[in-house]
Amino acid sequence: MKRNPRDLEHSHKILNRRSLVLGGLQLAFVGGLAARMRHLQVDQADQFRLLAEENRINIRLIPPARGEIFDRNGAVLAQNTPSYRITMVREDAGDVEKVIANLQKLVPLDPEDLERAMAEMRRSPPFLPITIADQIGWHDISRVAVNAPALPGVTPEVGLTRVYPQMEDLAHVVGYVGPVSDYDLSKIEDPEPILRIPRFQIGKVGFEAKSEDMLRGKAGAKRVEVNATGRVMRELDRREGQPGADMQLTIDTDLQFYLQARLGNESAAAVVVDCESGDLRAIASSPSFDPNLFVRGISVADYRGLTEDPYRPLANKTVQGTYPPGSTFKMITALAALEAGITGTEETVWCPGHLEVSGRRFHCWKRAGHGHVDLLNSLKQSCDVYYYDLALRVGIDKISDMAKRFGLGVKHNLPMSAVARGLAPNKAWKERVHGQDWLIGDTANASIGQGYMLASPLQLAVMTARLATGRSVTPRLVKSINGVEQPDGAGESLGVNENNLRTLRRAMYAVSNDRRGTAYRSRIIADGLRMAGKTGTSQVRNITAAERAAGVIRNKDLPWERRDHALFVGFAPFDDPKYAVSVVVEHGGGGSTAAAPIARDIMLQALYGETPPLSAYPKKDRSHIQALQERLQRESPPRKADGSDRA
Repeated sequence: MKRNPRDLEHSHKILNRRSLVLGGLQLAFVGGLAARMRHLQVDQADQFRLLAEENRINIRLIPPARGEIFDRNGAVLAQNTPSYRITMVREDAGDVEKVIANLQKLVPLDPEDLERAMAEMRRSPPFLPITIADQIGWHDISRVAVNAPALPGVTPEVGLTRVYPQMEDLAHVVGYVGPVSDYDLSKIEDPEPILRIPRFQIGKVGFEAKSEDMLRGKAGAKRVEVNATGRVMRELDRREGQPGADMQLTIDTDLQFYLQARLGNESAAAVVVDCESGDLRAIASSPSFDPNLFVRGISVADYRGLTEDPYRPLANKTVQGTYPPGSTFKMITALAALEAGITGTEETVWCPGHLEVSGRRFHCWKRAGHGHVDLLNSLKQSCDVYYYDLALRVGIDKISDMAKRFGLGVKHNLPMSAVARGLAPNKAWKERVHGQDWLIGDTANASIGQGYMLASPLQLAVMTARLATGRSVTPRLVKSINGVEQPDGAGESLGVNENNLRTLRRAMYAVSNDRRGTAYRSRIIADGLRMAGKTGTSQVRNITAAERAAGVIRNKDLPWERRDHALFVGFAPFDDPKYAVSVVVEHGGGGSTAAAPIARDIMLQALYGETPPLSAYPKKDRSHIQALQERLQRESPPRKADGSDRA
């Protein structure tokens, strides 16, 4: 059928309009698409390139090698040793329990370690490796490697772990490391990312903790290619971290071993300070513990054994323990009176065995009294009444000021845990802390190192070094960092009258070398090495009037925890002081019987630098000393070529 030309013309017009509209729409779409593609590929190219790279490339931290710790002679105190461990990636393992069961057929797994690893695995991303067993033997790691196809997700690895070759001898000084805990992270305002690496170790106590920032080092990093689930496909490049600083301490390991061995099974502490430099040559707290137990996480049984021991092996008694200094404080009371011009060396005080103060009787340790005593004899025989009388005249504020001048009641800045300030009380302190007035009886008690007065063995050693030298000797623990020598603690002059100091030193000499001195039985008889010292006994219980009337119960007849503390401080040689020593034996009884013999033996070991000759001891002690030396030599650890002890 032939169509009308008009109809054809009309149809062409409609078709052209539709074509134009469709073409316009297509052009608009293409233009919009082009604009969007330009926006994405040009304007936002950098942003999407970064996102794509981050999806494909992952940056992971590399733990640095922890700095090692040495003694003054180069013996190793803390080192890093290769350690074989087994790790597992949960997403690769699939059935974790089945893989663990197969693994247990090959190597023994500690139940506590396994439980800890499973808990860590549950709260960690599925692609993160978790340590299942650490510090395992070569044969065990070999069996795992051979059976790797049957253990999906399990990988044998070699890493570094902390080892303390000296074990118990330096535990309280060096401390130990352990895995970062949630509690550790909670104490840090902005934790470094490296601290979130599973099982990463940081210092927990002691020098390891206090020097953490220097010992830890700086983390390295590696770029790895990962798939969509975060699994590592390959390593692209690596930047090693900066190892921690190597630290050298002032401690002499041989002398430290002797201190620990000499203290034996006592609950005690001993400190040796170099009078010239302030170096801590040895600082021992007994009993001790093996810090290696804590590196991977101590067992419940082992930890309970340490915490339930009445001798408190975990406490560092040298700096953390504070005790009434007893009669070792009498030099401070005397010096305060001498410096104030209140007494002289020839002035005497009558001691009938007690002194009446405000209606209360303050007793001397010698019930019958000492009669007329001057300064030298009061210190030599440790007369209490002499110091009651001095203190009431000089006053507590001057005594407190002198105590702080000689390092008591002052927190010494050492990189050790829980360093105590001690207490050198005065009137303002009692008002501030207790809201009470200072009583005259408080002054009498403080004059002989009782009452509120408290000092640590470290502070007593510092006090003695300052008495011996007249300088503000400051204890130093760090000898060098990465080979760079650190400032010593020789100190400046204390500004105390040298004649007064000489008077006290002569009195301390008499304590150890005069037949009536309280430490005469523990004297050193070697020429040129004579020791000056002072015994002390501090009460831990009140003695009632009824007990005094009936006769004071002897220490050996009391339960251990109610016996007096025994103390001794001393320096030697008298003419040229080289070392100062302090010894505290908890509930040891008398300072002259329990603490002085230990201090004498320690001092001789320090002066000779080796086992001292028997000729340095009084004749009556030589057979006992010889037996002691032979026992300690048998227990002494073998020396290795690098100067370190033990395997």
